[in-house]
Amino acid sequence: MQDKQITDVTAAVLRTLEGCTDPRYKQVMTAVVQHLHALVKEVDLQPAEWMAALQFLTRTGQACTAQRQEFILLSDTLGVSMVVVGLEQARRSAKALADREASAMPTEATVQGPFYWEGSPVLPLGADIGAGMPGEPAFYSGTVSDTRGRPIANCCLDIWSGDGEGVYDMQIEGEAGKRLRARFHTDAAGRYHFWSIKPTFYPVPQDGPVGDMLRLMGRHPNRPGHIHAMVYAEGYVPVTTHLFPTDSPFLDSDVVFGVRNSLIVPFEKHAPGTAPDGRAMDRPYHSARFDFHLAPAA
Repeated sequence: MQDKQITDVTAAVLRTLEGCTDPRYKQVMTAVVQHLHALVKEVDLQPAEWMAALQFLTRTGQACTAQRQEFILLSDTLGVSMVVVGLEQARRSAKALADREASAMPTEATVQGPFYWEGSPVLPLGADIGAGMPGEPAFYSGTVSDTRGRPIANCCLDIWSGDGEGVYDMQIEGEAGKRLRARFHTDAAGRYHFWSIKPTFYPVPQDGPVGDMLRLMGRHPNRPGHIHAMVYAEGYVPVTTHLFPTDSPFLDSDVVFGVRNSLIVPFEKHAPGTAPDGRAMDRPYHSARFDFHLAPAA
């Protein structure tokens, strides 16, 4: 009788991929099987530990809703999101370096995070998305150009952030509207400006399985203050990034490893008076300027 015992399970699983017709899928799944099996052997994984891992992943999926993405939070806090972002950033930078006419590198990307909400309202330049929200008012301005310095007109800046207490609209039970979110489009010269608040640091959600994981790892849950920007225009590679105030805590220990030095921006504080856009301010406010650069699409 033929021996049905499989002595090399890893090799047996890999043989099942021989009929895969998608080369990239085969490459990725081969690596997944090899590394996962090697991990199990390296740590001498016990059956109860593997079951606990499966239960953790199950709870992670169960925690996901239309307003909450626990798997993105898991990817972010394990640094996987930033590894993926870093590889893509390296590809974009290599193309810019190869372009002899390039005068700037593409704006560095960072994690999207679990609080992106598609379909934010389109507002005119200069609108205030921070009106009535907790936090100190801040005026944002700058330009969007390509890596050769040419301005990009009608470029969309999809902006979102938590409020001055670090709370996102998605975290407020019963909140149906969209707070501190909007899409702006650059003018003919590639310029943008709008009002929001100066972002503050906050802890990521800790009431789910990712929070349990962070506590077991002995890690703090905090992110430095930041405002999100997804910048895109037809014919250019989009970028999802943040702007971080220079004086924010946790810049050196972001729980999702998302800080880039090039994205740390000074927020100048101003006394009440006339703002750069002519707006009369009856209380102190901040201003921040940042110029985005997009790489041409291949």
